[in-house]
Amino acid sequence: MDAVRVSALRERLAGTGWLEAVGGFAGSLRRSVERRGAGELLLVGTEAYEPWHLAAHLEDEAAWSAVPRLAPTLLRHRPPATAPTHLAHDLRRLTEAGRGATVLVVAPAAAGAPLLERVQDARRHGATVLALDGAGPVAPSTDGDLAGPTDLAGLAHERLAVGTAAEEPFDLAQHLVSAAAGQAVGRRSALDRLAELAGRLASAPSLSRW
Repeated sequence: MDAVRVSALRERLAGTGWLEAVGGFAGSLRRSVERRGAGELLLVGTEAYEPWHLAAHLEDEAAWSAVPRLAPTLLRHRPPATAPTHLAHDLRRLTEAGRGATVLVVAPAAAGAPLLERVQDARRHGATVLALDGAGPVAPSTDGDLAGPTDLAGLAHERLAVGTAAEEPFDLAQHLVSAAAGQAVGRRSALDRLAELAGRLASAPSLSRW
């Protein structure tokens, strides 16, 4: 991401509320993994989309920021038998997740019922559920009940709907969330975090094993 693109991006996003939304969501992720009694961060996509890049970015941020719990465990719908150990975790880990765990669901399109059912299990057992998805806004429930397993927005404690945020690409949203989560909460503005992210994308070596 060169300086001209960064400048254009900053101008386009300024005043849209998008960077503030990203910062708020990333702050929730950071607080969830740093709170007392926090467990592991479980990262899961849909059957058609595995969030490899976000997994790598979060692991890099965990190393850069010295917040080891930002490094996620990537869960896969059908890991092959030959997958290395750190890439062989399946959705059963969601059912086993309990209080202290953070579940980050990444869904550029609708999540299927099997995934939603496992996420609902994790929430019922006390896990914090965050959702980064490509859908538009969902009207809040009027009955106050936990949503059924057809509604990711209803299952999430906090949600960033990329489809409503200045129509930015889904991969850019993941870059911004990971970079903002790696910063100490409240220390820099969202625009400053974006500028730092651009520099990292241009020059920093990857630390990840993905």
